[in-house]
Amino acid sequence: MKKTLMLLALVVALVILPFFINHGGEYGGSDGEAESQIQAIAPQYKPWFQPLYEPASGEIESLLFTLQGSLGAAVIFYILGYCKGKQHRDDRA
Repeated sequence: MKKTLMLLALVVALVILPFFINHGGEYGGSDGEAESQIQAIAPQYKPWFQPLYEPASGEIESLLFTLQGSLGAAVIFYILGYCKGKQHRDDRA
């Protein structure tokens, strides 16, 4: 019980701490930062690939990114649960 509470407190601290460390900062995406760095280093650079689908707005892009992450997490945890259940079943036999 004590270990669980300590882990929960650690998770809460890790979630809240960045807001105090970077107070008033801007949280931008890595794609935009990479694009600006590439333009600064090599202004003549032309992208060699165009996206297959360009979302209509940033909100839709965030939604698709979140759905992709959620689906990936669901697959990973399904596999972990399946393996744990299989191991538990084999231990009983």
